[in-house]
Amino acid sequence: MNLKAKIYQPSKTAMQSGKAKTKQWILEYERQPVGSDFVMGWISSANTLEQIQLKFNTLDQAINYAKNNNISYEVFEPKKAKVIIKSYADNFLK
Repeated sequence: MNLKAKIYQPSKTAMQSGKAKTKQWILEYERQPVGSDFVMGWISSANTLEQIQLKFNTLDQAINYAKNNNISYEVFEPKKAKVIIKSYADNFLK
């Protein structure tokens, strides 16, 4: 079985104003196609690796783990947010 994974840094949630829980890198296995149970009609998968998220402090640690365990991986770099510096007086300019 050829394992594939993606490595990324999670973005902050809409309910956060800070950067909590966005510093770590996550290795997450790729999802496999799902099937349905012919008796009950429930959606199921035989791949339990889909439920695993491994967290690393650095990108290098995540890449080394993937290489050491023969996991093909793809790295998704986080997008940098634009910071617009404004003063309070700018709210009243036309």
